[in-house]
Amino acid sequence: MDRSRDAFVTGAWRTLLAMLALATLALAPARAQPVNITPELIAESPTPAPGTTSTLALSMTPGKGWHGYWLNGGDAGFGMSVDWNLPEGVTVAPFRYPVPEALMLFGMMNHVYEHPYALLADIRVDQSVAPGTDLTLSGIANWLACTDKICVPEKAVVSVKLTAGDGKVAAASRARFDAWRARLPQPLDRPGTWERRGQTLRFGIPLPEGTAIDAPHLFLETQNLIDYPAPQNFSRNGDWIIVETRANGDATGQVAGLVKLADGRGLTVTFEPAAVRAAGEPIAVAKPGIDMGLFWTALGGAILGGLILNLMPCVFPILSLKALSLARSGGNAREAKVEALAYTAGAVLVSLALGGLLLALRAAGEQVGWAFQLQHPLSVFILLLLAIAITLNLLGTYELPSFGGGQKLADQGGAAGGFWTGALAAFVATPCSGPLLGAALGATLVLPAWAALPIFGGLGLGLALPFLAIGFLPALRRRLPKPGPWMATFRKWMALPMGLTALALAWLLWRQAGNAGWQSALAAIIWSIVFFNALGRQQRGQAGWRAVLFFLFVAVAITAISGRGLVHAARNDAESTIAGDRFSPEALTTARASGKPVFVYFTADWCLSCKANEAGAINREAVQEVFKAKGVVTLVGDWTNGDPVITRTLAEHGRNSVPLYLWYAPGADKPEILPQILTPGTLTDLATK
Repeated sequence: MDRSRDAFVTGAWRTLLAMLALATLALAPARAQPVNITPELIAESPTPAPGTTSTLALSMTPGKGWHGYWLNGGDAGFGMSVDWNLPEGVTVAPFRYPVPEALMLFGMMNHVYEHPYALLADIRVDQSVAPGTDLTLSGIANWLACTDKICVPEKAVVSVKLTAGDGKVAAASRARFDAWRARLPQPLDRPGTWERRGQTLRFGIPLPEGTAIDAPHLFLETQNLIDYPAPQNFSRNGDWIIVETRANGDATGQVAGLVKLADGRGLTVTFEPAAVRAAGEPIAVAKPGIDMGLFWTALGGAILGGLILNLMPCVFPILSLKALSLARSGGNAREAKVEALAYTAGAVLVSLALGGLLLALRAAGEQVGWAFQLQHPLSVFILLLLAIAITLNLLGTYELPSFGGGQKLADQGGAAGGFWTGALAAFVATPCSGPLLGAALGATLVLPAWAALPIFGGLGLGLALPFLAIGFLPALRRRLPKPGPWMATFRKWMALPMGLTALALAWLLWRQAGNAGWQSALAAIIWSIVFFNALGRQQRGQAGWRAVLFFLFVAVAITAISGRGLVHAARNDAESTIAGDRFSPEALTTARASGKPVFVYFTADWCLSCKANEAGAINREAVQEVFKAKGVVTLVGDWTNGDPVITRTLAEHGRNSVPLYLWYAPGADKPEILPQILTPGTLTDLATK
């Protein structure tokens, strides 16, 4: 008797609490947390019969641009979980998921639903439940909602009113649930097989030859086994489908999976560890489609961003080379066009090469972003030697054929000089992303390689547009000064910005490699200067070739030794100059939990526009005073040497380059992405809101 009374009291309390929770939500809709995927709990029969099983559906309706996740979300994401408040005598089985879609974002594979979907579960009412009993069902549902830029963990109270009865199902409800059931995968009647061969996983699926297959994909419920974004190769060998892909994990034993066939149909498969048949006739898999609107917008942004990049601090050091090349053409139409085309070819090809290398590294699993070429001391060291060589050439220490020495050499040097100037412009100028460029380059994270490469090429084209316009528009060429003795003086003056560039690269090398790496590189720098001086003396008839070759041999040997040491160099003893705490996901979580405004900025020592924003806005005394008065927490992500955590964070916000500035207002679900050119007023206005 006591046990029955306790059960009655417990059941009454549960019902009362559920009703209070529902009443609170109903009476205070303004306080309810808005969700981006709307859930609705629906019963096929509102009057389930005791002793029987009926079906429950959790209908999920994503907002525009949002998606939910399958049971195994892939590289990112997670499925649905519900903390049920069940009446006495009622049990709910785990949810069954419809066939998902494969969605590649930022190089990560996601198993998602981008359209309305429903999860189905069996609900069992015990035989002991009396007819007419209130079986109102409620629970707290938790899921992840994402767009192509952000993810938001969401929760909501879900409920459905049930009364123990005759189990009758209305015709409209039956049709609705039948449509949902049709989207569930069917269980395969026989197990499949799987095996591991080194880093390759092979799966065998027993499927008769007559089964329709169109753009298949294998989803694994078992985690810690498959490399989700890796290509999946499907082939048919008789009545078996063979799937080969890359491994990423050490899971063993039985594996649960789902193979998508055609028209949204799928089969659940249990794979047993066993030998898999040889691959057979290839089966075409889905080619990743692209949003053409996104492609054209990104391409236009890259071209315009590259054009604006000519005004950014990053590109100023090479303006001397462009000015000298233009002056050498002397207004001659043919020479101007040849040099303009050569310059454009150099800028575009280097941008394509850097973009292709970036895509290849990301495909190989590396966490890298734009300007990765300046994230290692060895690359900076090579650029430093190049800047020194150009500076000494502009000063007249030695001569290159491209700067004079006869009409034949001048003709050849025009094209060659233009090409290498354009190549150098793209290599040095693109690390910093100016206005429009950050978003355009971020689009390459979600586009396939064949569509991403033109975006990189567009950047080089935009960078070359001014030079290209001067080469092909006579009116612009006529405004250039005529060649004359002034060019020798101008050339020497232009050595100043290039020399300052060399000093900046030397400082960056010290910041990246520390004192040990810098000392080894310094010897190579000195011997390189000695070599170029010897070369100049030989050209003026003041020294022989033996001395030049000797200094060249020593310079090359020391440079090789220094470069080998810099391969493993890392910044270790360079003092940090950043203003704020170091960024990490944990630090960001802690800062946001404090209830204070949070300012996060991602920078790099080689990014001149980053440094310009820091000097002109972030580190200004007036800004720092307002930040201190308003309690603003500042976090700094230093990307100088490359950091996989920062690379992933940039990708989460649709970027693969710096600078990136984020402002988290207290209580905000997502940050505000600030412009790439900051002013003190921008920051102080945010802090005083």
